[in-house]
Amino acid sequence: MSLELQTDEVVSDSRSSKHQPSLELRAALEAATLAASVIRAAYGQNPQVTIKADQSPVTSADLAAEKAIRALLSDRFPTHAFYGEETGRSLGSESAPLWIVDPIDGTRCFIAGYPMFSTQIALAHQGHMQIGVSSAPVYGELAYAQRGGGAYLNGAAIHVSSVADLNQAAISVGNIRRLAASPRWAQYGRLVERVAYSRGYGDFLHYHLLAAGKLDAVIEDGIQIYDIAALVAIVEAAGGCCTQIDGAPITESSTSVIATNGLLHPEIVNALN
Repeated sequence: MSLELQTDEVVSDSRSSKHQPSLELRAALEAATLAASVIRAAYGQNPQVTIKADQSPVTSADLAAEKAIRALLSDRFPTHAFYGEETGRSLGSESAPLWIVDPIDGTRCFIAGYPMFSTQIALAHQGHMQIGVSSAPVYGELAYAQRGGGAYLNGAAIHVSSVADLNQAAISVGNIRRLAASPRWAQYGRLVERVAYSRGYGDFLHYHLLAAGKLDAVIEDGIQIYDIAALVAIVEAAGGCCTQIDGAPITESSTSVIATNGLLHPEIVNALN
């Protein structure tokens, strides 16, 4: 199923419910479609790679995709602020809605020809992630949500699990190297001993699985807000809960996340702190 067809489906699905897709969600889906076209054209074609100051790679496709997203959103919403991984943050009112974008989250996978990468587009306003679009055009998944309007994966409504017993829970951890180097490594080990099973799906995938009720918790450290903003919106719209590892709310400066089905959240936060 193409990304373009999925974008159409969110309109028809939402019309059949009490929640209409907002102009912002429609624009974010359209921007994701533009980015997907750029990404598919460059995938497997040895795009130009540059190493940034933080030693992470960026490709010509990252830059072109973010440019396309930024142009569309800036045209539709000229009073909104924009924060992209590659082009930085625009100046604007602190109270203005803020688009948070990672054009290719998982650039190393993109370069290697491995489909575990995605485009992340979120809209933050009034202390919440209002819109989230997570597009993995080569892997073949598109998740999207608007606050109060539910979450969708490839056109179907999704919801987090109802697992309330940690002994029955399935968890996934991302960026395990960062977690292993942190003071919480021992606590994480004890947590793993208590759950039914643990995996490390990583990137967009374990959040999609969590929002769809196929996982019960995701733990990540060493992230940036543009890595998770859209995914936070999707998990929360699917009925889940997201905080930093210490239990504090997610903010623009967050570098860690615990995302759960909500029922397990207090216990997992306590276990890691």
